Amino acid sequence: MEKLIQELQARLGEDGLKLQEPMKEHTTFRVGGPADLFLMPKDAEELKDTIGILRKYNMPVMVIGNGSNLLVRDKGIRGAVIQIYSRMADIAVDGEIIEARGGALLSAVAAKAADAGLTGMEFASGIPGSIGGAVVMNAGAYGGEMKDVLVSVDVLTKDLEVKTIPVGELELGYRHSVVPEAGYIVLGARMKLEKGEEAAIRGRMAELAEQRREKQPLQYPSAGSTFKRPSGYFAGKLVQDAGLKGKTIGGAQVSEKHSGFLINIGGATAQDILDLIAFCQKEVKDQFGVTLETEVKIVGEK
Repeated sequence: MEKLIQELQARLGEDGLKLQEPMKEHTTFRVGGPADLFLMPKDAEELKDTIGILRKYNMPVMVIGNGSNLLVRDKGIRGAVIQIYSRMADIAVDGEIIEARGGALLSAVAAKAADAGLTGMEFASGIPGSIGGAVVMNAGAYGGEMKDVLVSVDVLTKDLEVKTIPVGELELGYRHSVVPEAGYIVLGARMKLEKGEEAAIRGRMAELAEQRREKQPLQYPSAGSTFKRPSGYFAGKLVQDAGLKGKTIGGAQVSEKHSGFLINIGGATAQDILDLIAFCQKEVKDQFGVTLETEVKIVGEK
């Protein structure tokens, strides 16, 4: 392990490597045990070299963005976590095209679009994910989704080659893309927007922000909607109709504001949240015969 760490430090520098890093510092749930190695490359070349080094030592690798759709178990993550976030977050505008690197936040991209008088990204202004994560799960809200604006995506393949994938080959659907099954890592994306009136764009963003404040428990740590939308139903309504609004296990609670959100009301462990997820799934299944699947990704050592 010592030799591996030395090689990683030589490639990434002191700022690009942390040991036994608490994952609660890198997830919006604010829970999770330590990652053995936490790596933060600043460009595609560093990323390629980092993965090459890790493979040489047979070290397991997990790639994350800003952890907005992630629940890390309390024992943490064995192996290496590579974060594509603030060190790979540049955004550029060229006419009606916005190009953003994988670590750029959706909110920052939406703000940049508004600055340029471009419409089409308003739906994303309040989503707390990164571009990479948004592509992976075809993030969407309020009638918009990534597939509506994406033109192409730059990825790093399993063979460590940089490749540009047109949107038509990404197989984008509800919370789905081909990215995970193909083993791609999103390096960046190109989005095609339309010219609009800046005042109207900012007005729409403000309107959506107000709707979020009214309906979502934004003051508490969470990972957004905990469950996927079952066909023909709304997950939050099922949880509410099962009588679970406000249900608490440890520091985890079904939000009293929106039953589709499980929140950390203070001092929650990942196990509290996992237990509450399981409880909601069982009650909804028993009462309505509907299986709730988690939208949040659950990772880490059991």
